[in-house]
Amino acid sequence: MAQSLVFSVKRRAPELITPAKPTPHEIKLLSDIDDQDGLRLQIPVIQFYSYDPNMIGKDPVEVIRKALAKTLVFYYPFAGRLREGPGRKLMVDCNEEGVLFIEADADVTLKDFGDALHPPFPLLNELLYDVPGSSDLLNTPLLLVQVTRLKCGGFIFALRLNHTMSDAPGLVQFMSALGETTRGMEKPSISPVWCRELLNARDPPRVTCTHREYERAPDKKETLIPFDDMVHHTFFFGPTEVAAIRSLLPPCQRQQYSNFEIIAAYFWRCRTIALQLNPNEEVRIICIVNARSKHVNLLLPNGYYGNALAKPAAVTTAGKLTENPLAYALDLVKKAKANVTQEYMHSTADLMVIKGRPGYTVEGLYLVTDVTRAGFREVDFGWGKAVYGGPARTGDGGIAGFHIPFKNAKGEDGLIIPFFLPSHAMERLIKETDNLLKRNINQPTKNNPKSGITISSL
Repeated sequence: MAQSLVFSVKRRAPELITPAKPTPHEIKLLSDIDDQDGLRLQIPVIQFYSYDPNMIGKDPVEVIRKALAKTLVFYYPFAGRLREGPGRKLMVDCNEEGVLFIEADADVTLKDFGDALHPPFPLLNELLYDVPGSSDLLNTPLLLVQVTRLKCGGFIFALRLNHTMSDAPGLVQFMSALGETTRGMEKPSISPVWCRELLNARDPPRVTCTHREYERAPDKKETLIPFDDMVHHTFFFGPTEVAAIRSLLPPCQRQQYSNFEIIAAYFWRCRTIALQLNPNEEVRIICIVNARSKHVNLLLPNGYYGNALAKPAAVTTAGKLTENPLAYALDLVKKAKANVTQEYMHSTADLMVIKGRPGYTVEGLYLVTDVTRAGFREVDFGWGKAVYGGPARTGDGGIAGFHIPFKNAKGEDGLIIPFFLPSHAMERLIKETDNLLKRNINQPTKNNPKSGITISSL
């Protein structure tokens, strides 16, 4: 990734895009999963598109601007404004005020960004401009879209979403509908469904499951990552790396875990070693789970674009995590994910109402979000699939790690985890992760907990 790339962007004044036809004026309540503290934030995504000679004479800015107005007829709550009622309950005032749209031009080509497109992106604030006053949670546009033309004929589509409205699958559903409209469809192939009441608290609310993700953890300085001297590195996990990690396990256990579980647990353990935490300090991992899966059986209708995610936490101490074999971390991750059931989701909604919509605990946290199957790269505005599509930023403060689909220089399909950590911790993490493919792997032991803790980096 060309981190040193410097370019200039010329933007026109932001405008509000309203639905192309009149839409209902009404108040729509968000669900009790939507309006928890941990989702009361803005999330940025970015899509890079190449020049397509078949689209010569067509302006991506105009095509997307017109399609956005048409798509908002079906997704009209996005054109409204968020309000807050008693008990911190969030709702959408569907008033057709519109979403923010920015037209821009950059004096750079797609090739200038380099072959390995992934976060962090240079001058992201220029490619997704934070319009002053627009990023507050309440009473502001729920979507901001910027389309930036490139000198080569390609373009960049960047979007900022108020997370209380949708999760990644819901956002991709909207973006795919926008793409269908740009390609001439009269209505989305998947009709949007609101039905947020399906994830509301029961009456009376009752917490029936254990939710360690929302418990109050002791505020210990040892588990908080300092924000000074932060550096970036991107780690690649392909078939070779995953096979090497599996080799750390006894043969009878090597097929018991998914690739996601293998990578998440392994990287959690590496990261904990790199941070050199007090062995008695509590550490936790949260793996975002899409509750639309058949396993959870929420029975949400096709087209539901609200938040249907869970944040199950696995909790242990730094000492136990690093001194035990990898299977210890894997079992913690697998069991936490398995806790997410239909009852678990309803219990979560009930907890939100009972405890005032708390956020998840961040002390000692590593938060993992897998977007490898989200479908961002599949979004097509008429210029083909995205060269890169997905998160626009890496995890803030070294707490969050995105699993992003990626093809390396050898042509191997895998994923990357772009990461920020303090420089000394990053040096240790790179050293740990480089050793895996450079030497024979031995299972870590209690006497030598750091042996074999290691992955290939880009």
